[in-house]
Amino acid sequence: MAQTALITGASAGLGVEFAKLFAADRHDVVLVARRRDRLDALAAALEKEHGGRAHVIALDLGVPDGAQRLLDELSRRGLAIDFLVNNAGFGERGRFCDLSAARSLEMVQVNVTTVVTLTRALLPGMIERGRGRVLNVGSVAGFQPGPFMAVYYASKAFVNSFTEALAFELRGTGVTATVSCPGATITEFGAVAGTDRSRLFRLGAAPAQRVAREAYDAMMAGKAMVVHGLKNKLAVQSLRLGPRAFVTRVAASLNDSAAPPAK
Repeated sequence: MAQTALITGASAGLGVEFAKLFAADRHDVVLVARRRDRLDALAAALEKEHGGRAHVIALDLGVPDGAQRLLDELSRRGLAIDFLVNNAGFGERGRFCDLSAARSLEMVQVNVTTVVTLTRALLPGMIERGRGRVLNVGSVAGFQPGPFMAVYYASKAFVNSFTEALAFELRGTGVTATVSCPGATITEFGAVAGTDRSRLFRLGAAPAQRVAREAYDAMMAGKAMVVHGLKNKLAVQSLRLGPRAFVTRVAASLNDSAAPPAK
């Protein structure tokens, strides 16, 4: 029996790849993002190739009532969600005081508030049915402070910590929570955030297809966390051992070409 997956940020990058994975496994999908043209094209392609239903909801999750508008639309359409993929998110590079306050607050809205709002609203139904999966897209960035991307790194620290705690609370319910922690990934994120020419991305970025597949498999297996790639796994372990000031300086040097090199 087909179940239904809600995927935010479904118009590009990891969101597209998650949609393909769910559809290939004969699940219906609800595709959410701002760009309706891209969502419509993806929905048509998924339905043609896999035969399931692909619902399109075009809206902006960066506005204060965006998540509630999404929940209202799900209710209006009578859609029960079995898989929630909180993938929508963005970053911005620069010194915090130089960046737009409105843009930083929009980042918190999408990366944090929407994740909490959708998860809190949809979890009770999953628990009542005794089945369900939540996949939150965190980041390796969430394990450290991130000068020149301070709000983004902090938002992903929230997602990482929130999901790990949630996974513990859900034990025995039939519902699981997984946080995916990728490093640099080949998506539109780098261009939007202004990091595609940073040292971090020049060191190498993983294909979105591989990151999505690993996250999808971890979610289906009920794992609490997946860190993608050996390089990132080693980096996370070193972050736990390294002096905090040094870790912060390394992050700064990776995010901003004008930052002094870590020593």
